[in-house]
Amino acid sequence: MSDTYELKAEARERVGKGSAREIRRNGKIPAVIYGDKQPPLAITVSYKEIFYKIHGGGFMTTVATIDVDGQKIQVLPKDYQLDPVRDFPMHVDFLRVGKNTEVNVNVPVHFINEEKSPGIKRGGVLNIVRHEIELHCAANSIPEFIEIDLTGLDINDSVHISAVKLPKGAKPVITDRDFTIATVAAPAGLKSEEGAAAAEGEAAATEE
Repeated sequence: MSDTYELKAEARERVGKGSAREIRRNGKIPAVIYGDKQPPLAITVSYKEIFYKIHGGGFMTTVATIDVDGQKIQVLPKDYQLDPVRDFPMHVDFLRVGKNTEVNVNVPVHFINEEKSPGIKRGGVLNIVRHEIELHCAANSIPEFIEIDLTGLDINDSVHISAVKLPKGAKPVITDRDFTIATVAAPAGLKSEEGAAAAEGEAAATEE
């Protein structure tokens, strides 16, 4: 799990478009804290801090503490809205994190030992089907990433979720199939050679 961090926030009484525009003019953005069987809490947070957290990576998988006028609340970012043109953060939704809170969260996949994959050594291409895996896990123990070992993978081999060691207590949200995360695809040259060989074989069989 990524290192936690703290954000200063202020409670806001007024909501709506006019209020949100005024908040943004003052270098802040509107946000809401909800969940844990408590009423939603409308707040404002620093635009600058949120901008760097979003674009710095790990924002959606890191539990934070929000200090709302002295009251400290543990949260996990659940959604954010960016300006469609300029990529500026416009609004953030935070989920309250209690002792037993469990969440569905997209965790990035990291691949290791490409140099130990015979298929990649022969010029094969790692075709990543899923850059993230959606996991169900405790909010306070979200893995920073899932590591996948490519050792021994040859051309046309695949990595499925059943072969991935997940952290204790974490399980994939998709449970109805053994989905593919990555494959080692043949290089274009090898594909054309295989195609030509197959065509020759068919021609020979026809002649016979």
